Amino acid sequence: MARNIGVHTVVTGFSIKFVGMETMDLAQREKTFEDKIKSGIKIEPKDWMPDRYRKQLIRMMSQHAHSEIVGMLPEGNWITRAPSLSRKLTLLAKVQDEAGHGLYIYSATETLGIDRLEMISQLHTGKAKYSSIFNYPTTNWADIGTIGWLVDGAAIVNQTALAKCSYGPYSRAMIRICKEENFHNKQGYQLLAHMMEGTKQQRDMAQDSLNRWWWPSLMMFGPSDKDSPNSAELMRWKVKMHSNDFLRQRFIDRTVPQAEAIGLRIPDPKLRWNEETQHYDWGEIDWDEFYTVIKGNGPCNRQRMQARVDADVRGRWVRKAAEAYAKKHMN
Repeated sequence: MARNIGVHTVVTGFSIKFVGMETMDLAQREKTFEDKIKSGIKIEPKDWMPDRYRKQLIRMMSQHAHSEIVGMLPEGNWITRAPSLSRKLTLLAKVQDEAGHGLYIYSATETLGIDRLEMISQLHTGKAKYSSIFNYPTTNWADIGTIGWLVDGAAIVNQTALAKCSYGPYSRAMIRICKEENFHNKQGYQLLAHMMEGTKQQRDMAQDSLNRWWWPSLMMFGPSDKDSPNSAELMRWKVKMHSNDFLRQRFIDRTVPQAEAIGLRIPDPKLRWNEETQHYDWGEIDWDEFYTVIKGNGPCNRQRMQARVDADVRGRWVRKAAEAYAKKHMN
């Protein structure tokens, strides 16, 4: 059992006792921090933390928040073209949820001492990244189902692990987000299942969509463990609970049977069930494509960023009006 008392932490039932952080030298503070991590105690905003831990969290959390906001664009493109009123309402609600997710994570990131406007500026200038998956176009209605099924499905695999991460505000934000992402995942899968029960044209659209989104979805987990520059440090601090390859394997194992259940074919000729490992083996990911996209040269990188910059410019008058209103009522 743990009790947080300001920046002091007392752990009962363990031999570790964290008190008097303000009187410790740097080495002692680092050791106390590491002991908290090892003991599974959440790091809170007012707790002392290494600068590197703070910077890594800001990088990772702001990238996550940016991804939620930029991720609204591929689906928002289809709101006016949804095939029915119910589909339109569902898609509107989903895009609204993604906006909320971005706001949750921006707020959690601000507890680390960075201003939201600074984070947004970093996104607009290319200093900050967002998930590579959102730089691909949505070319038919089936893509809306595939994004819900694959992209949100990959997000669930990653974010359920983040819900157990060492930084309290990030961990708690994931709890609600994961529940909503799970709903989005089911919506997307249901949409594709209905299409696979439809005409040949609908079935072909669904298969075409899976063919285009399968490999970019696998890239969402990041590079292979041996090529990931931040994974080892983040795992040591329990910000990341599992490696990129472990999470990618978990995603494949849960997704392949779902595809087979509705008659979709995974576009990987090397995909095989391995009786010895009890996991699927899969083909080689095109990492050249991955790095091309994250460097800003994907199919929609410039389009996505221009859309966010334009939205920021168009919304400037609203922010100024809100600030003026707030100042007026403070006097």
